[in-house]
Amino acid sequence: MAKLVPIFLLALFVISMFATTVLASHDPKRGHHHKGYGPGSLKPSQCLPQCTRRCSQTQYHNACMLFCQKCCNKCLCVPPGFYGNKGVCPCYNNWKTKEGGPKCP
Repeated sequence: MAKLVPIFLLALFVISMFATTVLASHDPKRGHHHKGYGPGSLKPSQCLPQCTRRCSQTQYHNACMLFCQKCCNKCLCVPPGFYGNKGVCPCYNNWKTKEGGPKCP
């Protein structure tokens, strides 16, 4: 029985190290980025096609394109999808108008 205690403690240690490694790889403070998205994931030359995708389903296409490109050039990031998902791009998400509304579509 005395020989099993050190083996049991070693097994607990290994399991806790594995759990810590797994949890660290899913840090909620960093966010869960979609593949190919996130701060600085784009080059300025990629802003136009990404904004074209982002703004393709809005009735305010010209305004969306203007602000999306401005935001993309500053943040080098455009969120996935046509709407929402801004948490993937914190700079894009947090840039506000003078009135406090969202600047980036």
